[in-house]
Amino acid sequence: MKDLIAYIAKALVDKPEEVEVKEIEGEQTSVIELKVAKEDLGKVIGKQGRTARAMRTILSAASTKINKRSVLEIIE
Repeated sequence: MKDLIAYIAKALVDKPEEVEVKEIEGEQTSVIELKVAKEDLGKVIGKQGRTARAMRTILSAASTKINKRSVLEIIE
């Protein structure tokens, strides 16, 4: 899941070298924290949060396959 989010985020931003993804795993849920450069934050979130919502939908679909729940948090 971590690699999936990193791949999507790097494709969206201008500074892919500053993309950081951390995964905190629990028993049923894993939290994925995405951190990008300050000027790329708008590109990852998108207009009215559409891009972020799309990334969360893809993450949810992928994590359903492995019977786990994943949450994406975008950190400023």
